[in-house]
Amino acid sequence: MQFAPAIASSTLCAYALASLLLTLNLLALWISSGARRAQAGVAINPEDGARYGVPVSETDPPGVARHLRAHRNAEATIYPFLALGVVYVLAGGTAGVAIPIFVIFVLARVAHSIAYVRALQPWRTIAFALSLLAILALMLATAFQVVRPFIW
Repeated sequence: MQFAPAIASSTLCAYALASLLLTLNLLALWISSGARRAQAGVAINPEDGARYGVPVSETDPPGVARHLRAHRNAEATIYPFLALGVVYVLAGGTAGVAIPIFVIFVLARVAHSIAYVRALQPWRTIAFALSLLAILALMLATAFQVVRPFIW
């Protein structure tokens, strides 16, 4: 099977790999929050409490709450990144610009998730700052790619 050049571009491949890794990051946080809840021996839904014979609680234990906060934080940055990334790829963005931004963002987000779950400061803040810089760079690169045909 042969792909069109745009589909087989290195920019798209870099975006696809970044998307896979970021999705794995979100899944790991999601699964770890469920594992923490099971370790704590509580359920937040009555049917789960009845099924597993554990008490039902309106609030999550601190370890579960931390994992859920890490997950929400990751979602708040990963989803915009994925949206901007696909626009950048569709607008014909180059791999030379995309790959460094994608690598920095993915590494920073994974590091942030680990630092958040383990309560590691200042590493959590450093990782957040790096991911913020990467997403700002992607925003600028995407804006340039989108307006370039109208300027030149």
